[in-house]
Amino acid sequence: MSRSATEPTDYEPGTDPRRWRALVVTLAGGFMILLDVSIVTVAIPSIQEGLGTSAAGVQWVVSGYPLTFGLALVAGGRLGDAFGRRNMYLVALTAFIATSVFAGLAPSLTMLVVARLLQGLVGGLVTPQNGGLIQDLFRGPERGRAFGLLGATIGLSTAAGPVIGGFILGVAGEPDGWRWVFLVNLPFGLLTLLLAVLLVPRTPRRTTSADIDFTGILLLGVTVLCVLFPVVLSESDGFRRFWWLFLVAVPLGWAFLSWERRRGRAGRTPLVDTRLFTATPGYPSGATLAAVYFCGFSGIWLVFAIYFQTDLGLTPLESGLAVTPFSLGSAVSAWLAGRLVDRYGRRVTITGLVLIVAGLATVALLGFTVDKEHLIWALTVPLLVAGIGGGAVISPNTTLTLACVPTDMAGVASGVLQTGQRIGAAVGTALLAAVFHAVATATAVPATGFAVAMITAVALIVVALVLAIAERRGQIGNHGNGELENFSSSPLTSGQ
Repeated sequence: MSRSATEPTDYEPGTDPRRWRALVVTLAGGFMILLDVSIVTVAIPSIQEGLGTSAAGVQWVVSGYPLTFGLALVAGGRLGDAFGRRNMYLVALTAFIATSVFAGLAPSLTMLVVARLLQGLVGGLVTPQNGGLIQDLFRGPERGRAFGLLGATIGLSTAAGPVIGGFILGVAGEPDGWRWVFLVNLPFGLLTLLLAVLLVPRTPRRTTSADIDFTGILLLGVTVLCVLFPVVLSESDGFRRFWWLFLVAVPLGWAFLSWERRRGRAGRTPLVDTRLFTATPGYPSGATLAAVYFCGFSGIWLVFAIYFQTDLGLTPLESGLAVTPFSLGSAVSAWLAGRLVDRYGRRVTITGLVLIVAGLATVALLGFTVDKEHLIWALTVPLLVAGIGGGAVISPNTTLTLACVPTDMAGVASGVLQTGQRIGAAVGTALLAAVFHAVATATAVPATGFAVAMITAVALIVVALVLAIAERRGQIGNHGNGELENFSSSPLTSGQ
């Protein structure tokens, strides 16, 4: 890809001595933002008591954040591509800190919901900058290791939310302990912001505001909204009331793609260059695999929380600690997998998927056979195995998916990838929760509902495994080391 006219001539990717420190700082911000997806779930009773509202009223506090978060990811990636990732990271992180304080001080449920919607929106602008900065700052095997740290961050933040939330509520107490779930972002966020100002290098500005595809942003945003809205409200009968939005999403999605192609033919920069899917080796299959995997992976956390707390009688903190083996295994294996992906490529992902299938299948079997008093201890080893497998999926798949994406499209490519993951996560969470409740109600045995929900998750992850094997077999010349070298060039990466 030829250099943009706005790109500094002295900018040399992969050589900045601050790159590893910058990565740690930006990942700290990403951890905080992803943590807020799940940390609030344990605070629902405290919010109800503190604001005197019902469970239905609190639904938007939980659902609003992932909804607007998913809407902003692609736009955030494109803005980072256009105006520099450092600039977008600093501005959006500042806004995230401000909206966190707004949420923590909210005097009413309405103000809290507004704060959560805004918090998710600016959080979605921050997150794609992590993937884009890795593309900008790292090259060769270092990029795989950097994505390994990103994968470890995603795994830890996903599992640590309930644990950290339960700890904060235990220290802060009732009825206003929930406020500190949001206010804790102020000191942590300000420290991260200061370090980002000092350590994150400037990356190129590649366009002007006149080149931003605002029509594409609007069309894609409304399309994603139509898909996510019924899903995130599924617990409050969202599917039955808003199923028709899925039908509306089809013509909107077609209109978005048509607009993007028309804009590209006119020589103007589209929001999403369709060549990401037609001329970028590894990107379409990797993005599809990620969406399917997150559909099976993300829903297990809600099922664990519901079953452990309602049927086994654990506290929110105990429930979070019970799944710690998964998060620890995931964090360690994500780091290791990031170092191995350059050598073994898609085989790392396949191995990870096999391990998580084996681990969760064992969890399902134990859910059927082990009594409640001993179940938590019995799940320790299979959860550890599943966590090791999960960590070997996310970061290697991200590395392989983005391997051929040119740096001036890295942010939007990361945003599209993560949007698919968010949609998959929302669908999977709704599906597994529905399976759990339906089976538990029909059989009057919550343990059966738990086991069947785990089997459903395994089935979805098996689909991802089939996709990974199919891609592996479809690659030419992948017979050993340096598999990433087979993702060598395309019309995008060669600047054609």
